[in-house]
Amino acid sequence: MGGALSLGLVSLPGQLTWAGWFTIAVILLAFLLNALTPLPAEAIFLAALATLLLTGVLDATTALAGFGNPGMITVGVLYVVVAGLQQTGGLDIISRSLLGLPKGQTAALLRLVLPVLGMSAFLNNTPLVAMFIPVVSDWCRKLRISPSKLMIPLSYAAIMGGMCTLIGTSTNLVVNGLLVAETDYPGLKLFDLVPVGVPCAIAGTLMLVLAQRWLLPVRKPAITDADDPREYTVEMVVEDHSPLAGKTVEQAGLRHLPGLYLTEIQRQERLLTAIGPQETLQEQDQLVFVGMVDSIVDLNQIRGLQPATDQVFKLDTPRTERTLIEAVVSNTCPLVGITIRQGKFRSRYGAVVLAVGRNGERLPGKIGDIRLQTGDTLLLETNHSFLEERRASRDFYLVSEVPNSDPLRHDRAPVALAILVLMVALATSGWMDMLNAATLAALLMVILGCCSFQQGFRTVDWSVLLVVAAALGLGKALEVTGAAAVLAGGMLSLGGDNPWIALAIVYGVTTVLTEVITNNAAAAVVFPIALSLAQNLGVSFIPFVVSIMIAASASFSTPIGYQTNLMVYGPGGYKFTDFLRVGIPFNLAFWLLTVLIAPRVYPF
Repeated sequence: MGGALSLGLVSLPGQLTWAGWFTIAVILLAFLLNALTPLPAEAIFLAALATLLLTGVLDATTALAGFGNPGMITVGVLYVVVAGLQQTGGLDIISRSLLGLPKGQTAALLRLVLPVLGMSAFLNNTPLVAMFIPVVSDWCRKLRISPSKLMIPLSYAAIMGGMCTLIGTSTNLVVNGLLVAETDYPGLKLFDLVPVGVPCAIAGTLMLVLAQRWLLPVRKPAITDADDPREYTVEMVVEDHSPLAGKTVEQAGLRHLPGLYLTEIQRQERLLTAIGPQETLQEQDQLVFVGMVDSIVDLNQIRGLQPATDQVFKLDTPRTERTLIEAVVSNTCPLVGITIRQGKFRSRYGAVVLAVGRNGERLPGKIGDIRLQTGDTLLLETNHSFLEERRASRDFYLVSEVPNSDPLRHDRAPVALAILVLMVALATSGWMDMLNAATLAALLMVILGCCSFQQGFRTVDWSVLLVVAAALGLGKALEVTGAAAVLAGGMLSLGGDNPWIALAIVYGVTTVLTEVITNNAAAAVVFPIALSLAQNLGVSFIPFVVSIMIAASASFSTPIGYQTNLMVYGPGGYKFTDFLRVGIPFNLAFWLLTVLIAPRVYPF
């Protein structure tokens, strides 16, 4: 046997040092705690990393290296880029143009998976998934589908598309670089993975469609009309020159906001009731809606609609710096028993009442004519400082900010989309690595007014970043203690003289390693051992290269196995075991297909 394989065979698992065994035990315990307890994933992985640090398995520099890892920082920076797209309505444009409003869960699944598959073959997976997560969350609300039914398919589609071309993932480029450096082979071409990657992607898509009922869990319930008892009446007006003028109610997207009903339209002197989906909107139409607060937030962010009260334009703060606040009127509020207009609410509090909720009642008349009662819930448009100024006020029982309710900067949407295209072009062309391209895009989003620094900072999901950083540290521990190489070498020694069995084992070892350490690290560990194995068998190494590329990318069974799995873990409301249930059938199917197809396309 050759050098690399010989090392693997000599270092059988029995030769592992205490540090190697201890690392394996700590990682297995972390996996079990994730699967069997409700403890937060970030707490478990940080505790595991701290254990390895305190016991001397890892020094401080190695243990903390994950917190400075470019991949982890890239994910964090991309949240700011996504914030720019959200705050300008750019994500809504993407959602409407790509996803639409399909009828049924299967149609929604296909409308999501197919475009993501196609784009991820040529674009970096991480920004693609980062861009789609808030789009899919909002889409699920409108379609009344649990996010857990679509978040895993989003991640898997990005993974499957990435394995179809040489530039689809960084792992493919890393393995191709090792191939060029370690052999005389000139390297693979852009579409050399298509004969293997595309059948795998087709099989994966069919599995998602056919087995969605059993494989995909329902973790977060789809929003229903009964989810929120606070029902408001709110009036909006169609602006002059609004893009909604001339469109029907359905075309304007006003029929698919969950838990929100268009009850009437005031058109000059006419009052229209029983509004049908084909009713055409006109400029200066006053629309009266009844519904839940989340849908009213959506309503407030539709381009071409504005609150019917002109009081919002008299506030001192620019509209892009305001937010929506909910406040419950107390029995000591001086406005109880008089109308909002008589109480001069805007002058008194520096806020404008957009809607009033009262035990689910439909409150007739103009907002300014409503007489306030104790216990009324007010939806206010005001600046962020209102929250601190009035939190302890005796005028209100409760004051809270409505999440994601900042008014959108629609005029900056073309700028935000142009920045996104620039980022993707720079990263895909190789002019910049992904971190630099994302950092440039994030800076441009803030500098060019697509979002404020505070808005970008608030969107960062710190729990995801902590899990990514800690998981990278645990993967590093498997490498530096030699556990990964020893286990890989021991398993590959079982291949014997049959190249088909050897190929199956190479794939199996790579796919197991990639679930617990980074994709690139798994490929780097297995590559020299597989190269030596192919040389000793006297067969072509190319089927092994293709198998390593597919296996290192096909990380479906754990949320920490692939960056995009981690990114959808929180928004989907998943448990650790959900990925095992869905991912193991995927891993087995891709394993079988790759081992059967690769040697036929690239013979031994």
